[in-house]
Amino acid sequence: MSGHDYDVAVIGGGINGVGVAQAAAAAGHSVVLIEKQGLAAGTSSKSSMLIHGGLRYLESYEFGLVRESLRERALLLELAPDLVQLQSFLIPIYRNTRRSPLLLRTGLSLYYLLSGMNAAARFSGVPRLQWDGLNGLRTDNLRAVFRYTDARTDDALLTEAVMRSAQKLGAELLCPAAFTRAEVHDEGCELHYRTGEWERSCSARVLVNAAGPWINRVAAKIEPRIERISVELVQGTHIAVPGSLGDDFFYLESPRDGRAVFIMPRDGHLLIGTTETRYRENPDHVRPLPGEESYLLGVLRHYFPEFTNINRSNLISSWAGLRVLPGGPGHAFHRSRETILQPDRRNRPRVLGIYGGKLTTYRATAEKVIERIAPSLPSRKPVADTARLQLSLG
Repeated sequence: MSGHDYDVAVIGGGINGVGVAQAAAAAGHSVVLIEKQGLAAGTSSKSSMLIHGGLRYLESYEFGLVRESLRERALLLELAPDLVQLQSFLIPIYRNTRRSPLLLRTGLSLYYLLSGMNAAARFSGVPRLQWDGLNGLRTDNLRAVFRYTDARTDDALLTEAVMRSAQKLGAELLCPAAFTRAEVHDEGCELHYRTGEWERSCSARVLVNAAGPWINRVAAKIEPRIERISVELVQGTHIAVPGSLGDDFFYLESPRDGRAVFIMPRDGHLLIGTTETRYRENPDHVRPLPGEESYLLGVLRHYFPEFTNINRSNLISSWAGLRVLPGGPGHAFHRSRETILQPDRRNRPRVLGIYGGKLTTYRATAEKVIERIAPSLPSRKPVADTARLQLSLG
């Protein structure tokens, strides 16, 4: 391969990293993915486990992101029926809810239009006569209840399925393997990594930094120094509590600050999430904060009186993951969720960093990455189309 072990080397085995490995292999390129701990060991196993169209992104006018998310959701429903399934959600609107019934109906209508009027994006109102049957939902001062459809998944299993697909196309996985440093020159990169007690190296024409919350820590190990984007790490915590609300999934507004919080059945208990807390420590040490657990329990108690006596001592488990958002002022909830692709300054980039990214849009992000680094890669004959590759549990 003209002195290169691989066309593409990917750092990070989260959903974006495996997505790039799949897309590169589908395009006919030789690719290796280096992951220090395990597939989906970071954020990609700590999400709300939803393949969603981004309904709440309409509030920040991110129409392109919503359209892309809805398109990718529809595609994943076809490509991964064992991993991604449609799920209806209930959204109750109260007298003191920040979003009025009219505003929500307008948003849901726009959501439907952006989906291309896909049947899976339809919504409806729940008649008042049915409110008492909504699994104990508080009904005092309730003004309206909407039902709309999104999709659910198992984030870790989806990540593993995409990596298996990439491997079937020839991609290699090195795991556990800790990236230690890289030297970049005009024709490619020399990468060094550690497996157990052994130091090893390989070369690639392009290095894709898909390390998620560790992205700038990885970038700092690349010479010569490459430009980095200022980011903010935002912690999202989920909790699991005993109890049942039947089969209903709820999309709720936190009474404290108006943020969106989901309450969903999962493995015989309730899953509640998520929070948005600035995080400034080492990503390896992220953990749920007592205040976050109390915040989420407060949402549950506010909407479902039968859980009034539940507290932190009742938690089955809790976990936290990190989002990567562009740095800037204001609350993280209102920050853009657009994924930023940051190449080095060469005419033919040898390093590209993926800042941010969503579980739902991993495939579209990967396609953009391959398009961006294509000038740095040799011409190869594509062997597959990621928009047609089936994903399965095993």
